[in-house]
Amino acid sequence: MTSKLIIIEGLPGSGKSTYASWAGEILAGQGMKANLFTEGNPDHPADYDGVACYSEAEYLRLLGDMEAYRPILENHSERRGEYRFIPYRKLKEAYAPDFPDELVGILMQTDVYELPFERNAEVIAEKWSHFADQAAAQDGIYIFECCFIQNPLTVGLVKYNVPQTDVLEYVKRLEQSVLKLEPVLIYIDQDDVERSFLKAVAERPREWADGFIDYYTNQGYGLSRGLTGIEGTIEVLRHKRKLAGEIMGRLQIPTKVINNTAFDPVRGRSELQGILESLIVTGG
Repeated sequence: MTSKLIIIEGLPGSGKSTYASWAGEILAGQGMKANLFTEGNPDHPADYDGVACYSEAEYLRLLGDMEAYRPILENHSERRGEYRFIPYRKLKEAYAPDFPDELVGILMQTDVYELPFERNAEVIAEKWSHFADQAAAQDGIYIFECCFIQNPLTVGLVKYNVPQTDVLEYVKRLEQSVLKLEPVLIYIDQDDVERSFLKAVAERPREWADGFIDYYTNQGYGLSRGLTGIEGTIEVLRHKRKLAGEIMGRLQIPTKVINNTAFDPVRGRSELQGILESLIVTGG
C-alpha cells in the first residue's frame, strides 16, 4: 500500500460519512487493516473532540477553583508539550452523575475548538505530527473523515473569519506533518450546496440544524456579512466550498474529487473503489 492515510472531505450533507464507511469496507475487503475514524470520534488519533485545553497556569487555577473534582481532573488530564488536555466528554460519560453539567460547562469554554485561532492551530498541528510518527511505525491504513480541511476552515473562516492565507498555512502545517504517510485526499463534492444542506437538515434532528445555523451565522464570516437563517448558512457553505477548492489546489498531496450530486451509491462506491485500488501495491 503506497498510502497509509486516506482523508475523506466534503461539506455537511455531501455524503462524506458514507464514503468514509465505504472506504473502510473496500480496504478491509482487500485484506487491509483499515482504521476508520469518523467526525466526532472522541478517540481520534489526530484530532480532539470534547477535550478542554489549558496552559499549566490555567490548569492550576482550574484545580484550585474545582477542588471537589481535583482527583478526577488530575487522574485524567494529559500533558502534551506546554498544555494540559482534559477529555471532558468522555469523563462525563464515565463519571456521571459525579461529573456535573456545571463542570462540563466550565470545561467547554476552553474546548480545543473554542481556543483562539493561533492556539487551536498549534495544538492540532502538534497532535497530527504525533499521530504521523506513530502511524509511520505501524501497519494498517487510517481513514479520516473531515478533519483535514473542513476543521481548519470552520475555525478560521466560520468562527474567526481570519485571512484565507492563515487557513491555508494551517492546512499546510497538517499536510507537512503527514507527508511521510503518503496521504491521499478524496473530496466528496456537490454541485448544489443548497440541496445537499437541506437534505442534511431534513435527515438530522432539529437541534443539530439549529445549532449548526447559529454557529455559521452568529460569528465570524456569517456575522460580518449579516447572514442569517438557513439562507445565510448556505451562503457561508458556498464560500467554504470555494475556499476548500482553492486550498486543495495549493497542496502537495494527491487529491481526487468525486462528484456526488446525483447521490448514486452504485456509481459512487465504484468510483471510490477504483481510486482506492489504484493505491494498493500487490505482492509486496
